[in-house]
Amino acid sequence: MTGQAARHTIFSVNIFRANIKPGDFGLLTSMEFEILLSLAGSELHGYAILQDIRERSGGTLTVRAGTLYRAISRLLDARLIAELDRSAKRSASDDERRRYYSITRLGRQVATVESQRLARQLETARARKLLKSNS
Repeated sequence: MTGQAARHTIFSVNIFRANIKPGDFGLLTSMEFEILLSLAGSELHGYAILQDIRERSGGTLTVRAGTLYRAISRLLDARLIAELDRSAKRSASDDERRRYYSITRLGRQVATVESQRLARQLETARARKLLKSNS
């Protein structure tokens, strides 16, 4: 740099979540999408999400707790899932440390957009003879 002051480019960023549409999100990581798929079925706690992913994948996906909770944190920050207050509903056998999560309306919309994107990719893979057709 010379003696002149450095020039900075300022990018306009919309930080107001109310203005974000489902298509505005970038690609979800596979872990984030798996979590949304699990929560699309019902409200679950972290370990139940791990079990659901393992079950749906036929045991081919092994998810570590740290990976799961980092992805959950990102989804919470993006308001695609919400942590539920279960204090009033907690049974005597339920561990008070468990955190339950549900998919939000926005999360369901984002998961739908991602599902449509993946479906288009599968159609292309079938058309290019990378996958067998369903018929």
